[in-house]
Amino acid sequence: MSTAIRHDDLRKRNRAMVIAAVRRAGQPSRTEIAGSTGLSHSTISAISADLIAEGILVETKGTEAVSSKRGRPQVALGLAPDAAEIVTVVLSLHLLAVAVVDYSGQVIAAEERRLDTLTMSREALLGDCVAMVCRQIEARRAAGRRVLRIGMAVQGITDSVSRIMLWSPITPHAHLEFGDRLEAATGIPVTVDNDCNMIAVALRWRRPERYRNDFIAILLSHGIGMGMMLRGEPFTGTQSSGGEFGHMIHRPDGALCRCGRRGCVEAYAGNYAIWRNAGRWSEDEAPLADISDEEIRALADRARAADGPEREAFRVAGEAIGFGLGSLFALIDPAPVALVGIGATAFDLIEPALREAIAKTAGGQHNGEISFDIEPNEVPLIREGCTMNALTFVDREIFAPGAAPASTEGAA
Repeated sequence: MSTAIRHDDLRKRNRAMVIAAVRRAGQPSRTEIAGSTGLSHSTISAISADLIAEGILVETKGTEAVSSKRGRPQVALGLAPDAAEIVTVVLSLHLLAVAVVDYSGQVIAAEERRLDTLTMSREALLGDCVAMVCRQIEARRAAGRRVLRIGMAVQGITDSVSRIMLWSPITPHAHLEFGDRLEAATGIPVTVDNDCNMIAVALRWRRPERYRNDFIAILLSHGIGMGMMLRGEPFTGTQSSGGEFGHMIHRPDGALCRCGRRGCVEAYAGNYAIWRNAGRWSEDEAPLADISDEEIRALADRARAADGPEREAFRVAGEAIGFGLGSLFALIDPAPVALVGIGATAFDLIEPALREAIAKTAGGQHNGEISFDIEPNEVPLIREGCTMNALTFVDREIFAPGAAPASTEGAA
């Protein structure tokens, strides 16, 4: 029995390695898979034959690798788009977006709806989310497709184990059980994660040469969020999504934050905080519910054009972010940083104060080694992170063990 168990575990591991190599490379040859996995050519040939027979992989001529020994093109392997599908759900301030993604990672259907998340009732918010997801899944079932996983990202603090949105600035309601409601309505396993954690997952897939084991993604938007990878794994708390960088205290008893507390990093660096400071309004002024991207771009243009309250507001934002990062680097050592969102487009305005603040902290002793990259649009990254999380689960936990072929007849 023990030998059989070890053989099954080895088979699962090898199948997972082959699928992962194909997903990472896109359309590699068997020789390229051997090079990246260390598996023998005979093992790869046997596994790929099984995976092709099961409808998980397909042979393709899309990217032909040339053998240096024989000079003959090799047939590449790709992921079979029809093997399975997943659904992604992104809920942010005033926006609900749902997408259906095939097994190769291509979006095949999408729906977006503007919601007044700040005023909707608890049941209306949950109900609208469930209804949109069910509408997409029913359409896929009618087409004979199999949806195997739902991945949801929300703006706010989440408990990924209980699949609950614990708190969010986008709604007055707390402890929203999105996972249970979606799973009960669809019969499909659901994950619920913080949106910034999904940004970090997406960056690691997009640019593994830069974003590998340790890195940080800071969302600079109406609010301030953080996704962090440590030793190749997303950092999460024991009871929540963790990583609440925006609600670290910058100045005790300072400016009013959306969370109701005072002095948070976000209360100086969020869009509403920059807008408030640029207008020379009181720090006790209630944060605006929303500010458009166009308004923030126009404010940044005014700051570039003249030295005034607008430029000072961006300087104050950079200082708050810099002190926060410096304190973080004192704990984990410097790591690459991605600044994501509309606020990142004003990096030229915040960078001097940001670096100056980092240099004043214990974490700034290697300030010259800290590098920043800019990603102006967070929405595609959030969706991509949800997509990759869901697809890699299907890879490892459903197809790698040798689940039944992806027949769609009567599938959930």
